Amino acid sequence: MLPGPRDTCVKWTLAVSFLFVLLFSSTVVRSHALERVSTLDELITRFDSSSCKECHEKIFEQWGKSHHARPLMGIDDQMLLTSYLKRVAVPGKPAEQAIKSDFPCFKCHLPQIKYGTDDVAGEIAKAMLKDDKTTVRKLNIGCLVCHNEKAVVHGRPEKGVVYGSKEVPEHKGHPVKKSTLLNDSLMCGQCHGLGPVLDSEMPVQCATLYGSYLHAYIPSGGSQTCQECHMKNADHYMPPDFNQRADLSERLRKSLPMEVQSYAYTFHPSEEKFFPKVVVKTKITSKAGHRIPDG
Repeated sequence: MLPGPRDTCVKWTLAVSFLFVLLFSSTVVRSHALERVSTLDELITRFDSSSCKECHEKIFEQWGKSHHARPLMGIDDQMLLTSYLKRVAVPGKPAEQAIKSDFPCFKCHLPQIKYGTDDVAGEIAKAMLKDDKTTVRKLNIGCLVCHNEKAVVHGRPEKGVVYGSKEVPEHKGHPVKKSTLLNDSLMCGQCHGLGPVLDSEMPVQCATLYGSYLHAYIPSGGSQTCQECHMKNADHYMPPDFNQRADLSERLRKSLPMEVQSYAYTFHPSEEKFFPKVVVKTKITSKAGHRIPDG
């Protein structure tokens, strides 16, 4: 039987629909294709937030004291990943030849690395091995990471746009668009609770904080967001600072109050023998919105 006009029409409709989907999909892929950089200097320049200081000096100062300003530096300003790099990251080859997949920690500690090539990762490895703190300090979770790269879902921020809690079309430097994600705990959960990093040769899962927040704190009646506890009045210092031991201890005392009860007595197993005894009962209550410790 020869195909009739209806059959031909259906076939043409399906063909056109398929072509449209194909063209649309390729357009989306191209529009969100990563514009990679091949040198460390280019990556640093691309995410440099120093110009924000001109108008937001107080916020920039607060951020400068936070751990977000030094995500690759540990306590007491020590290199965070150098020992890992030497021992684990690149078994069987010189550490200087490290590539991006050798650094699963970068998923959170340097998310902008996705715009860099393996050569950029190699430059970072060399800077770490040389203890080049001046260079490593320039690699941070700055304004453009949070207010552009991580500020919208699906990782599709508009180029040249800064996202805030409200829209400011005439904002100097970059247009500001509203993002509701910035006030949601999910914003922080993108790094502080990311699931296993499976695109690495050594799959790892470090922080599970956001999961703890969702599965323990919220079901038990908690209602505060990460921002309400760690960014009161939009403070970009975002405590705790693990280098400030006194402040950290005070924060832990408030978050994990401990009650101690003791009872002393003497044990007499016989008339001639006696032993002093003490019973100590402790109770620690967590008032934090997540398990401690976590990252």
